[in-house]
Amino acid sequence: MTDHADREWRLIREEARPGPLQMALDEVAAETAAAGGPRTVRVYRWAPSCLSMGYGQAVETVDWDHCESAGVDVTRRQTGGGGIYHDNEGDIAYSIAAPAAELPGELIESYHELCPPILDAFARLGVDADFVENERPSIYQPACYLRGLHPAHDVVSDGGAGRKLAGNAQYRRKEAVIQHGSITYDSRPEDHLAVFADSGVTVEEFEERVAGITDIVEVSREEAVDAFETALQEWADAEEGEWTDAELERAEEIADQKYRNDAWIRERDAER
Repeated sequence: MTDHADREWRLIREEARPGPLQMALDEVAAETAAAGGPRTVRVYRWAPSCLSMGYGQAVETVDWDHCESAGVDVTRRQTGGGGIYHDNEGDIAYSIAAPAAELPGELIESYHELCPPILDAFARLGVDADFVENERPSIYQPACYLRGLHPAHDVVSDGGAGRKLAGNAQYRRKEAVIQHGSITYDSRPEDHLAVFADSGVTVEEFEERVAGITDIVEVSREEAVDAFETALQEWADAEEGEWTDAELERAEEIADQKYRNDAWIRERDAER
């Protein structure tokens, strides 16, 4: 296990920003870490609600008319898998950015090094969460939460035997690793399913696979966010920090080039 506490880390507490900018800030955090700056742990909120398409997700799987009428942003992640509906209230997001040289090269080992603070936060909330014990088949491939479950990165309730609570994904860029994840505070199945075109999945089927923290314990969203921030901060021994002006400017630039750009979202022609 790498000792993270002897390196400079910062915690950026939950900020509400549009999805394209949040994705760009993940990249900026990676660039900063790769350049010798602080590593970053952060919690963030999608404002407005947003569908983040997986890197290879087909555009025809999205109900574009619904997203427009419901005021749901659409962007495309750097990471693979299916789309995730990030509800402004129901989703809590986090990310970790560090130099690649400080993390295991093996993907599963890297997940298992970076996920302990997420599992710790669930425990602080009284939720018995762990990596899923066994692989489970896909229900609906275009939706990340309904894809097949894998012990490497899918966190579920009941100590690994229950319903999906969180998904985690990684990518490497410019000598740095970004791990980001979606944590379900409140599952909101109707809203989640509505962003997909013709999923054929019922609310009951969704609820059999996916749970929110609110299904298990009575905690406010603020209490849940605080648990994840505290667990990440203690894990990394991080000082509370903030983005620099230069980082925010760089994030706007990346968002314009990529995450707000139809060439990236609808055709994925922008540079990765």
